[in-house]
Amino acid sequence: MRSLISRALISLVLLSPPCTAAKDTQHQLNTVEDVLSEPNGALVDSGAPDGTTNSEAPSASSTVFNGLEVPPMKELNGKDFDKETKDGYWFVKHYSPYCHHCIAMAPSWQTLYEFYYTSKTVAESTKPSNSQTSLNSFHRYYDFHFASLDCIAFGDACSSHDVTAFPTFSLYKDSKFVKKYEGPKDMAGLSKFIEEVLESIRPGSRPKDGVKLPEVGASSDDAGTAAGASAKKDKQLGKTSGSKSSAVEVTAGDNATVAEDTISTKSAVKGTKATKQSSKPTAAPNPAGTSVPLSQESFQKLVTNTQDSWFVKFYAPWCHHCQALAPSWLQMSKELQGKLNIGEVNCDTEARLCKDVRVKAYPTIHYFRGGERVEYDGLRGLGDLVSFAKKALDIGSGVTYVDASTFKELEETEEVIFLYFYDHATTSEDFEALERLTLSLIGHAKIVKTDSAVLADRFKISTWPRLLVSRDGRPSYYNALSPKDMRDFRQVLTWMQSVWLPIVPELTASNSREIMHNKLVVLGILSRDRPDDFVTDKREIKNAALEWMEKQTHAFQLERQELRDAKQNRLEEAEDRGDQRALRAAKSIQIDISEEDKKQVGFAWVDGVFWERWIRTTYGIEVRNGERVIINDEDNNRYWDVTESGSPLTPSRTSILETLPKVVSSPPKIPAKSSSGALQQVFFQARGASTSHPLVTMGLLIGICVGVAMWGRGRIRKTRGGGGGFFQLDGKEGLLNGGGAYGKAD
Repeated sequence: MRSLISRALISLVLLSPPCTAAKDTQHQLNTVEDVLSEPNGALVDSGAPDGTTNSEAPSASSTVFNGLEVPPMKELNGKDFDKETKDGYWFVKHYSPYCHHCIAMAPSWQTLYEFYYTSKTVAESTKPSNSQTSLNSFHRYYDFHFASLDCIAFGDACSSHDVTAFPTFSLYKDSKFVKKYEGPKDMAGLSKFIEEVLESIRPGSRPKDGVKLPEVGASSDDAGTAAGASAKKDKQLGKTSGSKSSAVEVTAGDNATVAEDTISTKSAVKGTKATKQSSKPTAAPNPAGTSVPLSQESFQKLVTNTQDSWFVKFYAPWCHHCQALAPSWLQMSKELQGKLNIGEVNCDTEARLCKDVRVKAYPTIHYFRGGERVEYDGLRGLGDLVSFAKKALDIGSGVTYVDASTFKELEETEEVIFLYFYDHATTSEDFEALERLTLSLIGHAKIVKTDSAVLADRFKISTWPRLLVSRDGRPSYYNALSPKDMRDFRQVLTWMQSVWLPIVPELTASNSREIMHNKLVVLGILSRDRPDDFVTDKREIKNAALEWMEKQTHAFQLERQELRDAKQNRLEEAEDRGDQRALRAAKSIQIDISEEDKKQVGFAWVDGVFWERWIRTTYGIEVRNGERVIINDEDNNRYWDVTESGSPLTPSRTSILETLPKVVSSPPKIPAKSSSGALQQVFFQARGASTSHPLVTMGLLIGICVGVAMWGRGRIRKTRGGGGGFFQLDGKEGLLNGGGAYGKAD
């Protein structure tokens, strides 16, 4: 019997087809080491098994999910991995087409991709949108992408990403590794990981209980996304509550533009021009002329997830400042009826929302547009609030186009104008980055765009796009010219903040720190009660400022030329002597003119009537006696109000320019007056001395401590009786403990 079995087995082996051996060479490769060590002949990719629909068998055809067309998942090229994943978040599956675990995971991975690709991120119209160029789409809203990387074809790339087994799921941001997924390799585990990432990208945008996933291989999600369900719930609540907020409810259209979330730190908006995709409200803003109470849900629905503009105050009912603001806020709501939505959030009942918005004091007021925001830090009078709101609406309409004649008219009314030059090659991403800047400029300056050849010739523009600021006709240029720098929102805004003040701005409560901090300020104290003198004095201060700036620019150029001449002399001297060491040292000299050790000078004016009490108590000046000028040093609590001859400083170009060099010199040639009390003056002088001479200050403190310690030690010794203890008994004197030479001790 055994012999018959043996013969049968041998016959089966001999009769087996040769393809069996070939198939055996294509064994399961479950690690990168297997991939890299496998002979080249064994790595011939014959394709994934029939029936797979995921990235293991990339298909050029699209699929359909929830009635929407889904393009094939991105198959990354390992050689260009950094380039292809340089923008946004990328959730990448590293796989081998021969790994049975990867093949088994393929349908779940594909279904997960299709589910999120077609998911609704915000309240959309009931009609499904097939346009993934919409900024409401999942990819554009979160800037989150799915992709796969074939580790057989690109083994080196997988090895460099520390992939040691298949499949491996890793998250990347701007081509940089973030973290690796370590949970169970199924749809539920992967979805939980993705939800955590999406919530970190846009806090508050994901449902608390997670999403309801479809079945593996399904072509639709009957339940819809949780975000869509949440939007429907909000709509139902709005109908049943009967609140006035329902009158301003809006619905995002197919081409709705959703900008950065309220508490998001980085925008995910990229792609088509925002100005063409703004969602249009279905009703006029603020139809009832009231301030709408907002909750966590209604805030996200009406403010964060729409392009509508909202002016919102965050308050507490017990706050006295909030109570004082209430009448003005209500009156403002009436005046802005049909123009701007007004809302309010009670932080006692909506503590989570106020924490997310980072409210640190009451009341806090923000202007919102499309989820982006800017804080209002001005005065809380009715006129101030309305003025800010109208400026916000004007800028919120977008960056307007101007030609040469329109720009000239604009210069007559605006002191500061940012001008953006573009040409036919300027992309939609450039315009989109430009539109993001408008919100931050509210209350500061106006921004316009142009392609006028006349303006380009006037400002000597030779590269496009280019950004400059015109302050009283004097241009200052944003020096970064690369497309990346021109689209860098933070970098451009930082530059704008450094130049958005007029040459001679008005000093107010909101900009006082920006104007006065870390500089000498020539401050004109003027009165609007005398209109003719007001205009003349303001012009004199501006002329003095322009002439001072010209002198400083000339001095800077002269100093730089002197340093260049000195370097050239060193080079020539080293070449004449043939000293290579000295020549290298001369070439390594960098011409760097530091401005940190120089006190900067600014110019401003203040309404002497409005700030009469502060001016009188701080500087001892009565504005009714006439316009005056002071040179203020806020950091050292001192000021100058007289010329070198002792006469008062007046709003005169000659008086200012003759006095200013004497004050700027170190030490000042004119004695300063203190803007603080006697005790404050002593404190500030001591602080200034300690800052200027830290080593001397430390030595004095150590000496004082040593002296106090020695004095205290001597007092302790004397108290303990180093010279004997004296006492009196029955009216007679005696000594104890050897108090005298002849004393006795019992």
